[in-house]
Amino acid sequence: MDQRTHERYVARAMWSIGRGDAKFWISVVVLSALVAAGFYAYVYQVQRGLWVTGLNQKVSWGFYIINCVFFIGISYGGAMTSAILRLTNAKWRAPLTRIAEATAVAALLVGAIYPIIDLGRPDRFLYTIQYAQVGSPIVWDLVAISTYMMASLVFLYLPLIPDLATTRDSMRPGLLRRIYGILALGWRGAAGQERSLQRGIAIMAVLIIPLAISVHSVLAWLFAVTARGGWHSTIFAPLFVLAAMLSGVAAVIIVVAVFRKVYGLHEFITARHFRYLSYLLIALGMGYLYFMVSEYLTEGYLLDAATTPVLEAIFVGTYAPAFWGFTFLGLLFPLVLAAVPGRWAIARVCAASSLVIAGMWLKRFLIVVPGMAEPVMPWDWGRYAPTWVEITITIGTAAAIPLILILFFRFFPVMSVHEMEEVEGASEPRAAALMPGFASGGDE
Repeated sequence: MDQRTHERYVARAMWSIGRGDAKFWISVVVLSALVAAGFYAYVYQVQRGLWVTGLNQKVSWGFYIINCVFFIGISYGGAMTSAILRLTNAKWRAPLTRIAEATAVAALLVGAIYPIIDLGRPDRFLYTIQYAQVGSPIVWDLVAISTYMMASLVFLYLPLIPDLATTRDSMRPGLLRRIYGILALGWRGAAGQERSLQRGIAIMAVLIIPLAISVHSVLAWLFAVTARGGWHSTIFAPLFVLAAMLSGVAAVIIVVAVFRKVYGLHEFITARHFRYLSYLLIALGMGYLYFMVSEYLTEGYLLDAATTPVLEAIFVGTYAPAFWGFTFLGLLFPLVLAAVPGRWAIARVCAASSLVIAGMWLKRFLIVVPGMAEPVMPWDWGRYAPTWVEITITIGTAAAIPLILILFFRFFPVMSVHEMEEVEGASEPRAAALMPGFASGGDE
């Protein structure tokens, strides 16, 4: 990368810092309204109890557990994407890693609140700590999620330190400059600082993978250690991990495409990046397809008394339209769409990713609800239909993810400047000269 291109890269990476045009405020207001509606629905639920939802004595897990598994899965995929790119030293990773890591944190913050929502009363959350049972998967789920959350925040923060210093140096003296200076931890680009930073990032890239695997494995074991039909499976852990990676990579593709469009990053995030991400999407999709076929094949071959009614409901019964819709429109068709060469490559992989995200949420529904609705006693099927409370909370929490990302990138560079300099070997320019409009707002 030549010096002029490098300067354009730094300018685009920091373009959004301190900016707040009409489109920004409209987006913030709309997303905040959706989040507020979700919060109102939750307060309504807390005041009146879980009876305002579609949950009941037979089907006690519904949208909330589905969303918990789904959003934490998206987080896992975002963290894994960044970790894999760093560990393989992919030269094209620099414009993508910041977005992937921020997406992982935003999705995890949203997914982690769903177990509390599902408890009905938020104060019950304290009981899981006060009366923790070592043998309970729920306790280990709490430990795994909290540990993974801390690791994800560190994994996002460490590569951000040099860019915080660049932002600090670009500003005039004032409150914001002091805040960025504190966050930058005295970074000056010294050789010793560089070695320590690279060592820390490498350690976190290695640690984040087993931590993420442990989180989704524990989530899978919440189902697998029960005796319910359709849940008692020995391959649920790898199946959940692959599902998380698949939906997470699809979410990263969508988020990258949106920020590429809105922030004008076309020069640095090109069709090549989407092509490489589509390869990862296809590989994960094929792996998930294999595990899914293996699960249903072995269960369908045995057809024990507990599993038979669940499989019948999924393949030919009540849930058959959802299952076959997921299989063809949420898995097979998106993989073909992403794999076929030709024009409109970015649009095709984005369409495929959108279908995968919708399909993987539907697959979580097919795991949770039919297994809960299964008759424990003969002819005792449960029924579940979400109410406006569950739907509104789901929409509100989903809107919180782009809201968090928009606000985050108003204060921090959307692309990693330091990482681009590392992989390209470019020299660091004077950031203040590249951002005269932003530098004048030091006391905002």
